[in-house]
Amino acid sequence: MNRIDRVGSVDDNDSTPSSWRDPRYLATVIGLVAFGALVFYAGLTSGPPAPESVAIVAVAIGVAGWLRRYLSARLS
Repeated sequence: MNRIDRVGSVDDNDSTPSSWRDPRYLATVIGLVAFGALVFYAGLTSGPPAPESVAIVAVAIGVAGWLRRYLSARLS
């Protein structure tokens, strides 16, 4: 079983996340959702997406993912 000692520190006794609240699992899921959102956005635009647009989407998803992982680690 994984035990969170402090934010960002996970006792890594096994390689498989044991819960959906595991920060590593959340990071993987959020990363996949972010990739899907960028691909979906690129498909909707008539040309290549502007770098500013991609940066805004990536930062927004990254901040939301970081906040979710941080709160999950703090509250569990």
